[in-house]
Amino acid sequence: MFPREVISVGSLVLRPPADDDVEAIASTCDDPVTARFIPLLPTPYTPQDARDWVRRSREVWEGGGAEFSITENGRYIGSAGVSAPTPSGSVEIGYLVAPWARGKGVAGTAARGVAEWLLDRGVERVELQAEVENLPGLRVAYRAGFREEGRRRDAAALRDGRRVDLVMFARLARDPGEPVEPYLPPFEGGELTDGVVRLTPLGVRDAADFHRMMAEPSVAEYGMGPVNTLEDDERRCRCTGYFWVSGQRIELAVRDAATGEFAGHLQLVQIVPMFGQAMVGYSLVPGFRGRGFMTRAVRLLADWAFAATGLHRLVAGTDTANTASQAVLRRAGFVRESVRRQVLPKRDGSRADEIEWLLLRP
Repeated sequence: MFPREVISVGSLVLRPPADDDVEAIASTCDDPVTARFIPLLPTPYTPQDARDWVRRSREVWEGGGAEFSITENGRYIGSAGVSAPTPSGSVEIGYLVAPWARGKGVAGTAARGVAEWLLDRGVERVELQAEVENLPGLRVAYRAGFREEGRRRDAAALRDGRRVDLVMFARLARDPGEPVEPYLPPFEGGELTDGVVRLTPLGVRDAADFHRMMAEPSVAEYGMGPVNTLEDDERRCRCTGYFWVSGQRIELAVRDAATGEFAGHLQLVQIVPMFGQAMVGYSLVPGFRGRGFMTRAVRLLADWAFAATGLHRLVAGTDTANTASQAVLRRAGFVRESVRRQVLPKRDGSRADEIEWLLLRP
């Protein structure tokens, strides 16, 4: 059983919940963002629900776990909870932040403080899970010194029954606990544009357009592997934010800057920080071809990558028959390096040669 203590970390004080917190707890838990990512909360969430939770929090302490109100200058701004230890010595923590305190680093500071409090008291392993679409929650885990350990597919259910993936993190006593800085920072302002094309993170709203483009014969001709269903592409689009935050890859929608219309897809994949190398890939909707859209898009992404990340080499590969893709890379400044024979598997079972292209940091 954990000692019922107060944790002081930075400007925050974490203490056991009190009856004075009820009104603020009710407002926090009735917020749509809170309800979206904590589907087990009652909705609407009433002051009586908050009073019941304060009462149950005392039972959590008695059962071997812990519940804290996160406060600043005496005011409730969130909650943090700890499960009772498992027989193997692991605990799981969770947290939520009031709408009026978001964007100020409260969750990261609180999660770090609770994790270190637990490790100081002999806990062997502190676990944390975040939904794959909960990008603020993912960033909290990295900032609090947790290490990602994998993605649990369809591990939780939302209020509407849809299954969602959870990303597992953990901190051990031997871990350094330093914040994990993102290798791929977000775009400043959320997008890149040159006034003609816009690059925005590929999201679930783009899934139908993306699916139609990938099924178009002139695009599918150079695709590899089976053709995805719309459900597959929706699932992929729900994970793209996680891929970016975790440093695995960047998936972008290419848009007409004037209309916002979906024009294509651009990605930065196979990212190897040790080599400072990543691969560029792209596809374009037929109606936008011949207008220089993809050349502009590739240039925008390349300029950002060399300015904002540690990447030194951008590579690309094209089927030897895909002359349009080769023209895009030439215009974007890539140079032809080599030809790899019979490396690209085709959907008809044959194999094609691949031309390798390179763009170095200026």
